[in-house]
Amino acid sequence: MTPAEPSSLDQPRSLPGGYGNRLFLYVMRRMATAGVNDAHAANAMLGAFGRSYRRPLVLMRAMMLELARSSSRKILIAPCCCSRMTTDEALMMQAASCSLRSPRTAYDAVATLLGNDHALGALTCLQAVSQAHSDLGRPLDLYAAG
Repeated sequence: MTPAEPSSLDQPRSLPGGYGNRLFLYVMRRMATAGVNDAHAANAMLGAFGRSYRRPLVLMRAMMLELARSSSRKILIAPCCCSRMTTDEALMMQAASCSLRSPRTAYDAVATLLGNDHALGALTCLQAVSQAHSDLGRPLDLYAAG
């Protein structure tokens, strides 16, 4: 995943509602720009989930690494301060939010995001992150990218 240059960043989508969605987006952006071991991302998870923060944090790290490994294209991620989302971020939010309810729809979104049809590992990671958020009281609310 590659942080995009601010001048060339297309941000057609508004930020999602819901605390879980915004937390997911913030942590994803931090990990994309500063690495999966970013202290700010870990602190955000600690603040949101308390002592149970390790499970969603480790799953989020695994998700980011799997997306980077399996992608055949650059995934554009905006800086944390941006008040809108890139199309790629919106696809990821859509896939994460519907991964438990509608796995086929989520698979299609992940395949589009990755630029190939080898998306099963990434989908599984997204489902694990989504389940962890739900279990710990910060669910990823349904988000429609279109």
